[in-house]
Amino acid sequence: QVQLVESGGGLVQPGGSLRLSCTASGIIFSISAMDWYRQAPGKQRELVAGITSKSSTNYADSVKGRFTISRDNAKKTVYLQMNSLKPDDAAVYYCKIRTINYWGQGTQVIVSS
Repeated sequence: QVQLVESGGGLVQPGGSLRLSCTASGIIFSISAMDWYRQAPGKQRELVAGITSKSSTNYADSVKGRFTISRDNAKKTVYLQMNSLKPDDAAVYYCKIRTINYWGQGTQVIVSS
């Protein structure tokens, strides 16, 4: 059974950094493209970053140059390094297997002074 467990969220000041992690089980992780999404209160869930099985990456324009997605196939984990955080980055962040309609619980990021 598919399971995704996100972690690493928290409270950070504007300009600060966080690294989110998402560990997967129940899938062949090494061949799975993975995405990070986020949803802020009152807003639609949006795609933040994605990484293919060959580690090709894509980013939303709003996070380019600040966020980095990466993966460790041995640990079945995808990461989202978030730098220069802004209040607009505050949201619940979710990882997703690109080809499976399953969502984990997410991890909350709060950006506030």
